[in-house]
Amino acid sequence: MDTTAYPDAVFIVVSDVLAALQQLAAWHRRQFDIPVIGITGSNGKTIVKEWLYQLLQEDYSIVRSPKSYNSQIGVPLSVWQLTERHTLAIFEAGISQTGEMEKLEAIILPTTGILTNLGEAHSEGFASQDEKGREKIKLFARCDNLVYSRDNTGGFDPGIQVNNNITTFTWSQKQPATLTITSVDKKEASVIINASKNGQALSIEISFTDDASIENAITCWCVLLQMNINSDTISKRMKELQPVNMRLELKKGINHSTIINDSYSADLSSLDIALNFLSQQGAAIKKTVILSDFVQTSMDSRQLYAHILSELQQHHVSRLIGIGERISGELNTAATGSMAIELYRSTEDFTRQFRSSQFREETILIKGARVFGFEQIVQLLEQKVHQTVLEINLNAIAHNLKEYQRILQPSTRIMAMVKAFAYGSGGAEIAGVLQYHKVDYLGVAYVDEGVELRKAGISLPIMVLNPEESTFDALTEYSLEPDLYSFALLRALDQYLQKEGIQNYPVHVEIETGMNRLGFEAGDMKALAGYLRSASSFHLQSAFSHLTSSEDPQQDAFTFLQQEKFTAAALQLEKELDYPFLKHIGNSAAAARHSSLQLDMVRLGIGLYGIDSAHTHQLNLQPVATLKSTIAQLKHLKAGESVSYNRKGVLKRDSLIATIRIGYADGFSRRLGNTIGKMWLRGSLAPVIGTVCMDMTMIDVTDIPGVKEGDEVIVFGKELPLEQLAEWAGTIPYEIMTGISQRVKRVYFEE
Repeated sequence: MDTTAYPDAVFIVVSDVLAALQQLAAWHRRQFDIPVIGITGSNGKTIVKEWLYQLLQEDYSIVRSPKSYNSQIGVPLSVWQLTERHTLAIFEAGISQTGEMEKLEAIILPTTGILTNLGEAHSEGFASQDEKGREKIKLFARCDNLVYSRDNTGGFDPGIQVNNNITTFTWSQKQPATLTITSVDKKEASVIINASKNGQALSIEISFTDDASIENAITCWCVLLQMNINSDTISKRMKELQPVNMRLELKKGINHSTIINDSYSADLSSLDIALNFLSQQGAAIKKTVILSDFVQTSMDSRQLYAHILSELQQHHVSRLIGIGERISGELNTAATGSMAIELYRSTEDFTRQFRSSQFREETILIKGARVFGFEQIVQLLEQKVHQTVLEINLNAIAHNLKEYQRILQPSTRIMAMVKAFAYGSGGAEIAGVLQYHKVDYLGVAYVDEGVELRKAGISLPIMVLNPEESTFDALTEYSLEPDLYSFALLRALDQYLQKEGIQNYPVHVEIETGMNRLGFEAGDMKALAGYLRSASSFHLQSAFSHLTSSEDPQQDAFTFLQQEKFTAAALQLEKELDYPFLKHIGNSAAAARHSSLQLDMVRLGIGLYGIDSAHTHQLNLQPVATLKSTIAQLKHLKAGESVSYNRKGVLKRDSLIATIRIGYADGFSRRLGNTIGKMWLRGSLAPVIGTVCMDMTMIDVTDIPGVKEGDEVIVFGKELPLEQLAEWAGTIPYEIMTGISQRVKRVYFEE
């Protein structure tokens, strides 16, 4: 175990790290005698948890699961947050198979249980709905109270099967229950829910009209009633419930800055998550935090803001902009060391004094309670671009990396390829996530891509596949490691390094085994080793080769022939040099299909972005990118009329045509015109009609009800896979991804 990276840490060696983490968290939980609410179910767990936090934080100092931390790892990490200052805990628990909930129950030890909607979600690991229900209610084995709906359990009644001493509080619109819902009156922007409890008429109003929100609100209502909170207080707080935003968004800002938008909540738990996300973007980048008052907390103001300042300093924040009466009062005389502080009494004060020149080449976290309207600040700082957006799910990048780590040998290192602007997804932003999750190397195509990463605070080793003589200055200035593929390039770099007085510079060599693109021939190894050995300019970091068709089973014989050629050449080179170096030939497909090709390192490319080119189905990859746009205009056209250039889109019937704000200048190929391509809108596919224009594309939405101008349209994403779009266009996903124009706004988010 390499412990040198953590010189101040104490390491405990255990046989099972997950079991040890869970046992430690369970012991920690037992040190506290406070009410603990445990939530499980198929749908609504996180919303119920967050709404209970909103509803109860005036009465309690609450610790809760961050975001959706409800797994075998997430639960112990959540419970570990418990401290002496907390008077209530709310934790959610999710399971995917039998035998998991007993472990989570021992960690949470809830005193009150909540079972949310027991729908079909997460049913894959269970033989039946009944089995899933029985497994989930194991969370309530030692509860005093249980809250659930009798309408949303799929015929499964948890009240009958939990321990005999539990007190149940149920609600229903159809069956006898503690709280009987008598009517749900939907208005345009709100819902009034009427109910009866022990013959007493009760009522609440919420600012949500969808069925799921109504269910979740009633469940929260039951919890508050069970806690004997006054009905008038409940009604007031229910009316003030705010939407739960489950993601942090990373956007391009003005003057080469980056914006992290978390302008929906202000509490210590979510601040910690946001600051970790801020730190993930790169240590060398100037960091600014714009923070509102923490309006709903029972913590003493002086203690609260002292804690916040300490957190900001630990994350190396260089500037704090505080907005609100409370934060301004507490921090007006605070000692902050090197961190600059600006204070404003209100959001209006800030926007009135705003100067764009004060924000440049920095990462800005915007975090505030919803009542402060920080979306105004986001609009001021956000780079102005048109409404076509490429959304990048950073959680999916991390998930896909873990999927590959799961099938790799522990000793196999990972080089993540972030060339071509990280396959169109954004080099620096993706590299920041990969660095945070500790990949070993990054790979780029050209020196300027590596320079961009260094300027963004990326410190990982970076290999450059196509170095040029004209970039040697930048190469060495930014500590980038070149791929040397010819004697001419080798000699040119040697001369430059000698002139600069640089010795033992890290380099990589590419060996030709069948791609017939770049690389030294296998027969060059003795001469190559002789040059490297005699020159003091170089130290060889790795030797590698490129596979031509590792994803194709019909080409496996050739793939293994390439491996054989590479292994022989690399071993000869190592013998001649008399020192070891890394050897790598495997790419994303080879990592999944051929464990023998893992060697010392694999180079992961398109697989990290959710494309399983190997089609082995042993990897549960998640799509990373969603390209979306909006409808600019709707037109009612008659049969016989034509759409777009050259009149190729002639209508055979009266039609409703939507013009979408995306064209071939954005990366939507002209090959997708004339009904070949489709877009996803309101749950249906709509065909492209006519020729794709430079900035606009038209789709036929005649058969899709309720379409309006401004509606969102998915070009590719979870609903419409990138692979399908590539197939329609007669190309590969790589071309689609890398062809998305830089004028398309990239929005990065983390759930």
